Amino acid sequence: MSFLTSIFGDPNEKVLQEFNGAVEKINQLEERTKALSLEELKAQTTRFRERLQKGEALDDVLPEAFATVREAAHRVLGQRHYDVQLMGGIALHNGSIAEMRTGEGKTLTSTAPLYLNALPGKGVHLVTVNDYLARRDAVWMGKVYHALGLSVGIIQNQGVSYVYDPDFKA
Repeated sequence: MSFLTSIFGDPNEKVLQEFNGAVEKINQLEERTKALSLEELKAQTTRFRERLQKGEALDDVLPEAFATVREAAHRVLGQRHYDVQLMGGIALHNGSIAEMRTGEGKTLTSTAPLYLNALPGKGVHLVTVNDYLARRDAVWMGKVYHALGLSVGIIQNQGVSYVYDPDFKA
């Protein structure tokens, strides 16, 4: 332990404590969020947008928005965000890098901050390493976004782009 760390504390620990506090708030909303129908979950998007238009900040709606995404993912995909994935999502929302290993759920982690930051209606961009992952994740996680009333589009290397719509019948 360095001299400065002994005086001021570990800055990473302080950040993790803040994230833990936010995750506790999200977890406290879980039972209430579980009681909502899928249509009511979707209606949360409109409710959050109205709150933002009235001047609330994204951080003010973060716990409810993350709880909403967690429940939508559980219902639509059968996957529930773990607390550590919520913490990773908070880090991404805050503009930080969240380092995660293969299999730790990076794709699911990204759904919460993407949803939250899409609420103002200005669009959100996620960059991935190749066209395969872009297509796979748009279809896979697009179900969650679609259930919450958001659209998903993809731009690929060869200039091909499309909008994911799970209701489209070819």
